[in-house]
Formats: sequence, C-alpha cells, structure tokens
Amino acid sequence: MAKAPLPDKFKQFGEWYDLVSEKAELADVRYGVKGFVVFRPNLMHVIREIYEALERHLIASGHRAMLFPLLIPYKNLLVEKEHVKGFENQVFSVEKAGGEELEERLFIRPTSETAIYPMYALWIRSYRDLPFKGFQSCAVYRHETKATRPLFRGREFLWVESHNVFAKKEEAEAQLKEDMEITRKTFEEFALPFLPIEREPFDRFPGAERSLAYDVILPDRQVLQSATTHLLGKRFTAPFGVSFLSADGQRVVPESTCFGPGVSRIAALVVSVHGDEYGLVLPFKAAIVQVVIIPIRNEPALLEYALSLEKKLAHAGYKVKVDEGSETAGEKFYHWEMLGTPVRIEIGPREAESKVLTVTRRDQRKRESVPEDALLNRLASLDQEILGELSKKAWGWLESNIQEASSKDDLLAKAKGAGGFIKFTFCGREECARDIKAQTGGYEVRGRRVDIDEKHAASCTWCGEKGVELAYLAKAY
Repeated sequence: MAKAPLPDKFKQFGEWYDLVSEKAELADVRYGVKGFVVFRPNLMHVIREIYEALERHLIASGHRAMLFPLLIPYKNLLVEKEHVKGFENQVFSVEKAGGEELEERLFIRPTSETAIYPMYALWIRSYRDLPFKGFQSCAVYRHETKATRPLFRGREFLWVESHNVFAKKEEAEAQLKEDMEITRKTFEEFALPFLPIEREPFDRFPGAERSLAYDVILPDRQVLQSATTHLLGKRFTAPFGVSFLSADGQRVVPESTCFGPGVSRIAALVVSVHGDEYGLVLPFKAAIVQVVIIPIRNEPALLEYALSLEKKLAHAGYKVKVDEGSETAGEKFYHWEMLGTPVRIEIGPREAESKVLTVTRRDQRKRESVPEDALLNRLASLDQEILGELSKKAWGWLESNIQEASSKDDLLAKAKGAGGFIKFTFCGREECARDIKAQTGGYEVRGRRVDIDEKHAASCTWCGEKGVELAYLAKAY
C-alpha cells in the first residue's frame, strides 16, 4: 500500500490542514494581504453548496433575500453603545476616496446591524409589515489580531446574515429555534456533528439578550463556533427608530433577532472533520467531481468506453469526469483521492470486455465490482451510504470527546489531557469562568446545551458556589 501523503490529522492537525488546503487546491495564502486568501474553484464549489442549502432553508421558512452596501456611515456604528464596544477595535475604516478626505468617515461592515436597522425604520411602518424576515449572503471584514488560518479565522469571511423583526417577544424567541433548525438541516446535508449551546450572559454577541451557537470539535480537539443566532430584543430597533403602528393604533417598538451561519467556517468543517491522511473525503453534495473514470492504460478502446460511460452518468445527473491525462493510473488515483472525489471507476481491458466495473468509494478506500447495468442504482445507494458513514464517524468522534468532571481536581486533570469538551456544574459567574480559563491553560466556558435537559449538581464544580447549570468547557479557535 502506498504511503499516505499527509500526516495524521489527529496528531498534527495544523500541518495536515495547511497541506490539504494546498494539495487539494482549496485556498491560496499567497495573495499578499494578511488574513485574506484566495478561494480556489474546488473550495468555491463547497462554498456554493453550503450557501445553496442555507438559502433554500431560509426561503422555505419565509425569509427574503436582500443585499446591503459594504460601507456604513461611522455615525451608525455609534448608535448602540454595547455593540460598538464589541467591534470598535476590529473595524476597517475608509477615510479617503479619489485622493481626497471624505466628509464622513465610513467603515467596512464587520456585521450589518448598523446598516440594516436604519433602513428597517423606513420600511416597517405598520403591523401589516411584520414579521419582516430578511437575509443577505455576503462577506464581512474584521481586523482580527489573533493568528489567522484560512476559513477558520481571517479578516474576510463569508456568511449568511439574517435580520428579523417581530411584533412580539415570543415570536422572536421562536425564531431562535427556527434558526437552530435551519443550521441543523444544513449540517446534516454535509454529515457534520455539532453541539447547540447557549452562551453565558458575559459571552453574548454585543447587544444581544440571548446568544445560541453551534460548536464543533476538530481533530485537534479544539472547538470551532460555526453558526450563531441572537435575540436582540429592542436593542437595535429602539435606538435606530424602528417602530410600527399596531392594529389598535398604538406606536410600538418591535423585537428583533439576527442569525449568522459562517459559510467559510462550515466549509472548514467539511474539510477538517471528514478528511484523512490521503486528503479530502467528501460527500456527493460537496464534491466538484462526484465520479471520476480512470482508464488504467492509454489505449483508444479503453478511452472510448470510459467516455461512453461518462456520457451515461452525466445524463443521469452526476458530476462526472474521465481523466484523460498522461499520468500513470497510480498518479491519477493519488490525485483524485486528494481531492476527495467520492467514487472512482477504473477501466481496464477486463472491465471493458466484461462490462463489470471496478468501483472504489473514497471514504473507505474499498473496491467492489459493479455490473454496468447496476451502476446507476449503486451510485444512488453510495451517495446515501457515504453520507451516513461520514455522519456516523463524525458524531462518534464528537461524543467520544465529551467528558464530565466530578470535582475541581478532576476538572484540572481532564484539562491536562487530550482536549475536547468537559462538562461541569457551573455557578454562572464570569469571575469563575475567568479563573477556570487562567488555571486550565485556555479552557473557556462555552455555555449549556439547548437541545437536551441535563441535570447539574447543587454546587459549582470549580468554586463551590450554588450551581445553576451543567455547562461545557473547551479550548476554542
């Protein structure tokens, strides 16, 4: 068996990720501006499929697409004080244009509340205008000062942001659940595991009353926040003058929510969670080529048969390609495994004569023989089998990296281990969370699960104060 071209991702994740990003032609870091990378076609296919899934679920739930300008007047940023405190050190500003100073300083959106709510104040006039559920698919820009890594943390990242306005608080609360469900459906399409967690009051989005997030554990056992949804209440509608005339003629300030699934980060999860030492491992949906056909010899008869098979599969709706290159069959196998192509079909003299094909599934790197007349049915079943196996493996990894600490000493001992999530009874105090982070080398209180009810002890595992919830700790990107 050929030597694996990449290191073990569980032992050398950073090196593995950088190499697979390069060799699978995902992102190019040579653009020349720190924190900004070029998304290559193989990556953009994954990105587009993620966007398609999110937008489809949003539209199905009554959201409408919109697009706001990139630049926001600086005065808008100052309207909601807690919000500006959260972003003032991260914004890119524009002060000149055409060689002259601008009359008003502009900033490049780090998020779009301060762009959107002044317009909502113009659009929303009556109770008949509510609920208003809008979204935009765009890039946002933050002057991130931590170490950057393509897709995980950069100064430009892609996302969908949804901003919704409601007449009543309970409608806004219900929207948080809908947002989490949209995220769950999208993650399931890419076989991604997750923990839905409500953030602590001291760790909420600036200006939010509640913040919920999807956390995913990576091969290095650190956590990546990949989607968030927030209950904003009247924190943005009131200061930006959003109000409506109720059915009984009263002027009312509405409630609002925002939802931000990180498309760049979800793409990073597809790469990191499923990949192995041979490269990417992709479900059918995420693959720019779903089936590659490789003639194992450079013979006209084999190529002719391969091309006829390509035409048949393309007609059935598959993204299929015949590799007609001059490389050896082994070199081609290496290349398409690195790209994560879900299915490889090998065409040799035996296959061309018998019409029984040698089919290899990328996720398990296993060959099987499939008669040509059964190929379409087998591909359809492989699509679902691969998705199911990737999901099973990914969820198994997540669940195997959740531990529970029974005491402070036990928590400290587990924090010195391999990593992952540590459950513990928490008092809810920010001072306690800061102390835990300082003494454990960076473990952060992520919050409590919102998908299940979990019992907690009477007192905080760490400080002994009254326990209020079973919370999760992890080191995070």
